[in-house]
This record gives sequence, C-alpha cells and structure tokens, in this order.
Amino acid sequence: MPLRKRLLNLTVLSGICFSCANATVYGPVISANFPDPDILVTPNVTYAYATNSGNINIQVATSYDNGTTWTLLDGVDALPDVGPWATVNSTWAPDVIDRGDGTFVMYYAAESPSQQTHCVGAATSTNPLGPYTPQTQPIACQTAGGGAIDPAGFQDVDGQRYIVYKVDGSSLGGGGPCGNANGEYSTPIMLQMMEEDALTPTGDPVQILDRESQDGPLVEAPVLILHNGTYVLTYSSNCYNTDLYDVAYATAPSVSGPYARASSPLLETGDDNLTGPGGATPTPDGTFMVFHATVNFSPLTRYMYTATISWNGTAMSV
Repeated sequence: MPLRKRLLNLTVLSGICFSCANATVYGPVISANFPDPDILVTPNVTYAYATNSGNINIQVATSYDNGTTWTLLDGVDALPDVGPWATVNSTWAPDVIDRGDGTFVMYYAAESPSQQTHCVGAATSTNPLGPYTPQTQPIACQTAGGGAIDPAGFQDVDGQRYIVYKVDGSSLGGGGPCGNANGEYSTPIMLQMMEEDALTPTGDPVQILDRESQDGPLVEAPVLILHNGTYVLTYSSNCYNTDLYDVAYATAPSVSGPYARASSPLLETGDDNLTGPGGATPTPDGTFMVFHATVNFSPLTRYMYTATISWNGTAMSV
C-alpha cells in the first residue's frame, strides 16, 4: 500500500476540517449518496455534479470556499430532460466543462431504449446549475461492446477538444458482482476527438487503455488532464460495489498514448480509512480532486470526499 500523509487528531464535522494543516484527504464533504462526482471550478463558485439519485437525473452541489465546504442542492436537477434518445433514472457520471464562450457543456451517460445499452450524450447551458438542454442524438453508444459510459471532456494546449469514455463490456454478463467476472469482455477506455463546439465527434475513437489482470473485471471512470507536459489519465478498476474499487492513473507523452500505468493505486481501501474509493475527477491543473467512497453496501451508498494532489515528476500522490 502506498504511503499516505496522515494527520493525527483530525476533526471533521459536516465537511469542515478544523485541523487540516497536513491533511490531504478530507471528508466526507457531502454526507449523502453522491457517486461519480465531477468538479467544475468557476471564478466565484465551485460546482460538483453526480450520478442520478431518486428522481433527480443529475445532482448538483456548490462550494463558495474553493471546495472546502459543500452544499447539496436538494431537489435541483441539472438535467431534467435527458434527451429524446434516453430514459430517466439511469443517468450516470456527469462531467461539465466551460466551453469558454458563455456555454457550459455537460457530458453524461444514459440508457438508450433503442440500443438497449447506455450511450454517452451531451447537453448545454449558459448557467452551471442548468437546466442543461440535451442534444437530440448521443455522441457514442458502442452497442456491440456493451454500451458507452463515464464520459469526461478534455481540451489540449492546441485547443483541440476530446472526450474519454468507457466501453461497458462488463454489462454483457460474465457473472460476479458487477459483471465480467469470467474476463470474457473488454472494457476499453476510448479517446474521441471532438469539433470546436465540444458536441460533435470527428473521426474514429482510439483505444488508450484496457483492463489487465490486476484490474479485475473492468477499468472505468476515466478523466484526462495535462500536467507539466504529461498526459495523465485517472481511472478506477475492479467492481464499484466491492471494497476492491480504487483510483488509479497512467501517464503518456502524447494524448493518444501509449499510457504507462503507475506502479500502485492512487487511493484504495484502507487509505485514510476509506472503503472502495473511486470515480475521481481531478481539476484540470492537477492540484485537487473529488471522488466517492462507500459508506454502506446495502443499499449501496457513496459519499463525496476531496483530496489535494502532490506531484513528484509524473508521480501523483494524495
């Protein structure tokens, strides 16, 4: 297990840390089911978005102190309309980017009745809180591979836009707590180039990672950032509903790879008293991240935590 910075006598109350001089992991900062969190930093407000809960398709929380304390906006749905191609109550892993022209773009995964899989779609709003207006067609479905989920946007230094997402082979069967226990299916991470509007795919997607033996049945929840000239892909592996779930990362000299995996996970069960940490989203500058960890397996309940990120060359730590 990698060494972590620890803090003796850490006191946390409702996400407020009263003795955090050396702490790097904080929380829970949202003590409600808030899985697969995303973070959007704006000049005055920091936003977090999460997978559906109850009748809310996309949950939203806000922070007015740079991500230290958070307020879950009860009853607010950033995506009340999931689009004509999708159905409600299965809207997963949102990611919101600022397009830079007064428009915010939300990527999300939702169930497509016509494809009988999840697909990745996009929606736009001039307000980070929404409501976001969905596009009429999804960006990617990857139906033969089991669907497309867990999208996240990325803009390179030359302005080129991309999304990364998972092909959901673990949805095709194979047994086990989250599918694919027999290892029959691939769960590759794909890189899709996008037009300037951040809504329209261009060209064919490129595979940049797939599961290996240490990943169990899957890799998922990809997020791509650029740190000091190195492309860093964070992701989770193993089953989301077990204590094997983790946060891992890989690095590359080029956006399309090849990506070299770190020698150990960034976060795993037991670190900072966490269970099944995963679904992490770092900020684009690579200094801070949000993620969830499991507090109850039945019913599955995952709270949001935050962490500050340190770097030693291309090696991340929290």
